Amino acid sequence: MKSFRVTSSLIPSLALAVLISPTLVSAQTAGQDAKNAGTETKNAAKSTGSAVKKGTVKATDKTKEGGTVAVDKTKETSVKAYDRSEEGVKKVVDPDSHASTKAKNRAKESNMEAKDDAGRAKQKAKDNAKPQ
Repeated sequence: MKSFRVTSSLIPSLALAVLISPTLVSAQTAGQDAKNAGTETKNAAKSTGSAVKKGTVKATDKTKEGGTVAVDKTKETSVKAYDRSEEGVKKVVDPDSHASTKAKNRAKESNMEAKDDAGRAKQKAKDNAKPQ
């Protein structure tokens, strides 16, 4: 009879414990969920900031590259125009020296273009090696 009383008083206590424990677990889970949400928000902000920085750096590099190309092309066009004018004058003044002047100018223009291309390639490599 004594064991029956112990068992009968133990059953309500166990039932109460079973009913209370899910609320304690869910309270911990809700707190952890809030913490996880905060961490995810922080990580998303970091990721967005990194993407914006990378895009800005890339845009800057491309703008710089475009500006360099424009300067080089303008220089090449100016030099070619000058050389053609010089060739025209030489042809009128001294027709015999026209061919040598023309060849000299073409070689100078080719060297200038090669130098500009090498400079652009060097700058591009430097920009790509720069940490972002």
